[in-house]
Amino acid sequence: MEVFTILYNNAKPVKKDTTPINDEIRAREVLLIGSEGFQYGVKPIREALAIASQEGMDLVLVAPNAKPPVCKLMDYSKFRYEQQRKAREARKNQKVVELKEIRLTAVIDTHDFETKLRNGVKFLEKGDKLKVSVRLPYRAGKILIDQGKEVLNRFKDGCAEVGDLDNAVSHEGRYINMNLSPKKK
Repeated sequence: MEVFTILYNNAKPVKKDTTPINDEIRAREVLLIGSEGFQYGVKPIREALAIASQEGMDLVLVAPNAKPPVCKLMDYSKFRYEQQRKAREARKNQKVVELKEIRLTAVIDTHDFETKLRNGVKFLEKGDKLKVSVRLPYRAGKILIDQGKEVLNRFKDGCAEVGDLDNAVSHEGRYINMNLSPKKK
């Protein structure tokens, strides 16, 4: 009887930074820039690594496609920390705008319409975009299509204080649509 053990690696993969530093740089000559912006000029890679170790810095390839490639002397771990902190701040400050949808019918009752209108105003005040659509029955006649467009225009007028119309009312198949976005403050 054979026994098999299956090992699962559930750990998240660690994102490796692909920026070449120190011995990972594969160029013969590099344009070397010091940590304070001083330009050493074009140096062989061995000499650039020697200068980096003398100053106690890392040699980081910042422009690999340049002729010759550009390397800079810096404390790489401090540089990575600063980049991660800036990325965290940028994520914290960004606003995710959702697209909410409200569906109506061409023959909607007044109370139902007012409820949907209140919800639409609430979405727009919160900063979300709003797609309002009227669903028509199959083979809808001209009268029903006009009625659906009128419902959308009433909805647009009800949201005029908090939202602006993005694009004109469009008729696509069984639906009549319009998009509203929150007013700029």
